[in-house]
Amino acid sequence: MDAEDGNGFDITATPEVRALKTRLVELREEHRALDSAIFALQTGGASDPLQLARLKKRKLVLKDQIQWIEDRLTPDIIA
Repeated sequence: MDAEDGNGFDITATPEVRALKTRLVELREEHRALDSAIFALQTGGASDPLQLARLKKRKLVLKDQIQWIEDRLTPDIIA
C-alpha cells in the first residue's frame, strides 16, 4: 500500500520510482494523442500513408516504453 499525502503524492517512493511514474503519465498522454492523430488521418479524406506509418511506428515505440516502465514498477511475485 502506498502512503500518499492528500494530493496523491507517494511520500514513501524513491526519487527513481517517482520519476518513472511521471514518465509513465507523459508516455500515456502522448500515446493517446497519437491515437487521436492516427484516427483523424484515417478518417480524413486525404491521408498521407508515410505520415500514418510514422505515427503508428511511434505509437508502438511508446507502447513498448510504457510496458517497460510498468514492468519496473510492478514487483515480482514468486508463486
